[in-house]
Amino acid sequence: MAIDEFIGTQPSGATDRSRPSMEHVRPADSSRPGGGTPWRRSYDRRLAVTDFVVLVCVVFGTQLTWLGLDKAVAAPSGVGVSTFPYWAFSTGLVLAWMLALGLIDSRTHRVIGTGSTEYVRVMRASVQVFGVIAIFAFILRVDIARGYLLISLPAGILLLLAERWAWRQWLVAQRRKGEFCARVLLVGAASSVVRTADELHRLPEAGYRVVGACVPHGHAGTSLEGIPILGGVDDVERVLRETRTDTVTITSTDHLPPTRVKAISWALESGKQHLVLAPSIMDVAGPRIHTRPVAGLPLMHVETPRFSAGQRFVKRMFDLIATAALVLLLSPVFLIVAILVKGTSRGPVFYSHERIGLHGHPFKMYKFRSMRQGADSELALLLESQGTSQTPLFKVKDDPRITPVGRVLRKYSLDELPQLFNVLGGSMSLVGPRPQIDAEVALYSDAAMRRLLTRPGISGLWQVSGRSTLSWDDTVRLDLYYVENWSLIGDLAILMKTVKAVVAPGESAH
Repeated sequence: MAIDEFIGTQPSGATDRSRPSMEHVRPADSSRPGGGTPWRRSYDRRLAVTDFVVLVCVVFGTQLTWLGLDKAVAAPSGVGVSTFPYWAFSTGLVLAWMLALGLIDSRTHRVIGTGSTEYVRVMRASVQVFGVIAIFAFILRVDIARGYLLISLPAGILLLLAERWAWRQWLVAQRRKGEFCARVLLVGAASSVVRTADELHRLPEAGYRVVGACVPHGHAGTSLEGIPILGGVDDVERVLRETRTDTVTITSTDHLPPTRVKAISWALESGKQHLVLAPSIMDVAGPRIHTRPVAGLPLMHVETPRFSAGQRFVKRMFDLIATAALVLLLSPVFLIVAILVKGTSRGPVFYSHERIGLHGHPFKMYKFRSMRQGADSELALLLESQGTSQTPLFKVKDDPRITPVGRVLRKYSLDELPQLFNVLGGSMSLVGPRPQIDAEVALYSDAAMRRLLTRPGISGLWQVSGRSTLSWDDTVRLDLYYVENWSLIGDLAILMKTVKAVVAPGESAH
C-alpha cells in the first residue's frame, strides 16, 4: 500500500462489517458501472475528455495571452526553413501531451482512486513532453518563445492535477456507494481471507468490493464472519462464471499448489479479469517493494526501512524553506491569537512542555496556551478517573481544563502554530509522529519505540486519519507506516490533508 492509501481513513481494530446481502453475489449487469469492466473504459474516457479540455485551454490560452494575435508565428533561425504557425505548434503540443499521458498509463484502473502514482505519472509525462520539445528545438534550432513554454508547463501540470483530484473525489464518493469497483473473489485459507477482507473493507475508495470467497473445504451458502462462502478452492472457475467476478485475489497459497494458481490464471478472460496475489506482509509501501523473476519464480524483495543521508537532507531543507514561508505568511495570525489568549484568561501566552524527540532526546515543545494555569497538575487525576492512565496516549475526554478560547484554538489546530519555531530549531519536523511526554514513552512497546527513529512532527499520518478518534494501536500502526515508508511526496500529501483538516476539522478534532 502506498502512503496515500492510509490518508483520510480511520483504521479500526475491530471492523464493523455486517454480513453482505446475497444480492451482492448475483451476476453483475455489465452495463452498470458497478459490475463487470465497462466502468473502467467509461472512466478512462471521462478522464481523457477532461484532460483534453484542460490542455486546450492551457496551451491555447497561454499562446493568446503571451504572444497575442500579432505574434502567432514562430520563426526558426535556420536558413531556408519556412515559418511555422503557433496554432499548428499548439495543436501538436496538445496532441503530444495527450499521447504521453496515455502511453504512461496515467488513466489505468490500477492507479486511479487512491495513492499518488496517478499524480506522479501525470507530472512525469508532462515534464518528458517538454523535455523532448526542448531537445528537438535545440537540435533543429527552432526558436520557440520561452515564456510560452515556461507558462504552459507548470500551468498545465497544476490544472491537470486539479482536474484529476476533482475526478478522484467523485470516484471515491461512487465507490463508497459500491459503484465503480472491482468485484473481488477471495481465494485462500480462512484466516487470510478474513484479514484481506477487513483491509479492503476499511478502504472502500481503493475500489475493491468483496463479493465472496472460496476457502478450503468451503460450501456454498455458508459465510465466514459476514463474507459469503461460494465454494471451495476447486470451485473458483465455476464461481467466476456465476458471479461474473472481474478480480481474483489469492490471499494465501497454503492449500493452493502452484499448478492450481496457474490454472486459475488461465481461466481468466484476458483484459477483463485480473489475478491479484496478496502477500501476508502488510504496511509496506511501493518504493520498498521490488519484484525480480528468478528461474520462473516471481520473487518479491522488501527493502529494509532506512533514512539515507540524501533523504534526511531533502526532508530538512523542505522543513526549513516551507516553515520560514509559513512563519512570514501567518505572522498576523500569531499576533491575533496571542492577544486572544492573553486577554481571555490568566497566565502566559505560550505554553512549553518537555517532550521526547528523535532517538529519545527530550526537547521543549511550544504551543499557544489553551488551558487554564496549573492544568498539568490535574492530568494524573483526570486520567485515573477515566481509566486511561496506563495507555500511552494521554487524552482526556471533555477536558474541563481547556479555556473557551483554547477550545476554538484546538479545534482548528491554531494552538500548534508556535511549533513552527521548533521546526526551525531542528527539534521537530513539519510531518512526523506526534511527540509525547516521558510518562507516555515509558509505556511504549518495542514496536512503538520505532516512532522515535525520526523527528516528531506538527502533523502526521494519524492526525489526518481520525485525530482524537483513533485508538493507541491504530496510532502506532500509522506512525510506524510513516517512519518505515517515508517519502517527500508522502509528506506533501499529508500536509495537503492537514490543511483540509484544519479548515474543516469535523467531529474528530478536540
